[in-house]
Amino acid sequence: MAEIIAWVLVPALYLVALSAYLVVVPAVVLLRGLALATELLWGHVRLLIGVVYRRTAEFRTLPPHRPQDEEVKAYRNYFFGPGFRDLRQLLTLERRAYARTTGDSFRTVTTGQFVAPARHRALTVPYGLTLYLGLCLGAVLALPALAALLSLHGLVLLLLSAGARLIAGTLRAVDRAVLWVRRLRDGMLCPHCFERVPYPAYDCPRTTCRRRHADIRPGTYGLFRRRCACGQGMPTLLMLMSRDARLQAYCVHPHCGKPMNTDAGHMPELVLPLIGGRAAGKTQLMAAMLLALENAASGGGPAFTLADDDSNANYQVLREVLRIRGHTLATQTALPRAHSFVLGTGRSQRLVHLFDTAGERFVDRDGTDALRYAREARTFVFVLDPMSVKAFWTSLEPAPGPLLDRTLASTVDPEEVFGRSVQAVAAMDAPLKRSRLAVAISKTDLLVEHGLVPDRLDDSARARAWLSDGLGLRSLVQAMELDFQEVRYFCTAAVADEDSQVDASIVRFVDWCLRD
Repeated sequence: MAEIIAWVLVPALYLVALSAYLVVVPAVVLLRGLALATELLWGHVRLLIGVVYRRTAEFRTLPPHRPQDEEVKAYRNYFFGPGFRDLRQLLTLERRAYARTTGDSFRTVTTGQFVAPARHRALTVPYGLTLYLGLCLGAVLALPALAALLSLHGLVLLLLSAGARLIAGTLRAVDRAVLWVRRLRDGMLCPHCFERVPYPAYDCPRTTCRRRHADIRPGTYGLFRRRCACGQGMPTLLMLMSRDARLQAYCVHPHCGKPMNTDAGHMPELVLPLIGGRAAGKTQLMAAMLLALENAASGGGPAFTLADDDSNANYQVLREVLRIRGHTLATQTALPRAHSFVLGTGRSQRLVHLFDTAGERFVDRDGTDALRYAREARTFVFVLDPMSVKAFWTSLEPAPGPLLDRTLASTVDPEEVFGRSVQAVAAMDAPLKRSRLAVAISKTDLLVEHGLVPDRLDDSARARAWLSDGLGLRSLVQAMELDFQEVRYFCTAAVADEDSQVDASIVRFVDWCLRD
């Protein structure tokens, strides 16, 4: 009987139970497959969070984009490199995670159902085979879903990267348009080397860093903000820099690299060169011009602000010398630095550069060749000392009152100065035919005492006639009017009274020179 039970009834019951189990096998296979697929998909989500957000060591397969390895020491924008690096890392980690999770699941079934089962193998083997089928199904089901998620990730990244580049290009175009509106299409003028700077370099505003960034415009290292290697944020557009948060600009030319005005690029620029021989009175005239603008601002006229520390320091010295009616020191023969100031407010603001150059440079061809700032000017000032003209002294009769001091006169012939300077500026392709010339007849205050100037000091025609007929400079006057589109003559007295009020002739002269 035992043999019948062991060899007949038990196998029969086993086969009946196995047949009944076959009914639920599809459900078991499906459930196990869905479990594996869900595990793989959830693993993808964890990897995505780890790679994109957490960024810890276990989610890193490629070296990061470090600022210290970049040509520009700043963090890259996510859509200009790091995004695609994360996608590559995600692909690598997903491949490893898929193989690891699937393999671990198969090994678990093998161990628990075949190698070391907790029950009789007659029961565990069929169940193990069912689980194998479920794992195969889950592994197959997860592949299209993972491929779809990774493809969607790549497509979104590609679209966002294209959008980021489009935004960067648009912002650059807007920034360029703003510069065109400000009449800076060729860039900003460096007050040291006189070259046009298409876009300045800027130092990091953090005092403990001061890394220099050559081009902060929207692009690889940020759209609206750039993050320096030190972590400090910087605006990427000139129009995003408020008046109180403007960065220090620097010239980008290799032979210069010196600081520019912080207002560079934020408003139109006007270059006003003062041309004249040694001791013609250029520096005195410039000091009087600045004082006239300061007085006008305090009286309700256009706002006047020195644009940088050097300009402010030099002006304070010149202002005091002018107030006590002293004599300014001779301008150094080294290339001048612009005396820069901001005139006006709001949309009427202009950054004006006054250049006072040593008179020796105007009689030396090598010296005039270095005056590159003149090619950017559309209004020129020629300072003419009438006492430097020989005819002035030969025509004098014994004058009433104290005699004129010859030591105050310029020793350079104005015709020679004008001829050489105009040749040099024309050689730089400056459009003289479309430029204006203000002829400032200097030291009028000394000549008035002797009645040696026209009766109407505010009359350009009388001043012109005096130069032509009284001083015998007809050829010079004709050359001026031939070379320039418009010429205006001014008798100027670069003096100030005890209340720091300049002569009325300076006010008229400044108004004409700074007229747009």
